[in-house]
Amino acid sequence: MAETEGAENAPEDTPEDVAADEKGPLRRCIVTGAVGPKEGMIRFVVGPDRTPVPDLEGRLPGRGMWLSAKRDVVNTAVAKAYFAKAARQKLDVPADLADRLETLLRRRCLDILGLARRAGQVVSGYDKVRTELKAGRGAVLLAASDGAEDGVSKIGALAPTLPVVRELSASELGAAFGRDHTVHGVMLRGRLASLLLTESARLAGIAAAQPRADAQERE
Repeated sequence: MAETEGAENAPEDTPEDVAADEKGPLRRCIVTGAVGPKEGMIRFVVGPDRTPVPDLEGRLPGRGMWLSAKRDVVNTAVAKAYFAKAARQKLDVPADLADRLETLLRRRCLDILGLARRAGQVVSGYDKVRTELKAGRGAVLLAASDGAEDGVSKIGALAPTLPVVRELSASELGAAFGRDHTVHGVMLRGRLASLLLTESARLAGIAAAQPRADAQERE
């Protein structure tokens, strides 16, 4: 567990900071002090076991502690007792919090894809993706993080203005589609596509850097 020493000597938030913490579209990072849209941050609350609990959906009761969705920010919060300072109490903070958070965000992205698949709002495979893109129904491109760059470029050329999610591997995408692996996909317009963009952006900030293998063959 991370140390909590020194938190009692840190300056307290002003009443204005506390009041603004959970209101409006903006949130303040407890580590950097940066203010930004809540979609680009991650909310934590103090759990019953006195640990900071990630609240990815922003629904858990309790005063929120917000962090910018960046791995180095999470690691700093763990190492320098920022959670204890924000909560004004001693907390048990797992040293591998960033890794745990990455796992949760990956699962959340895959759950969104699973919902989209059941709703008929996402397709996979080069030919199906190309058909949807040519019809102008695409909203978000999916490309495996370990897929070949030439395949991504070829798909992207059909819809150069669409955002591309590249945070999930071919095996992870495959699991969402009930296959061994999936290299290409496209989400159709709708709430789930917007939600995936938000969650994949947070995952990109938290995920440990991994070299891209470009080893997967085209579907």
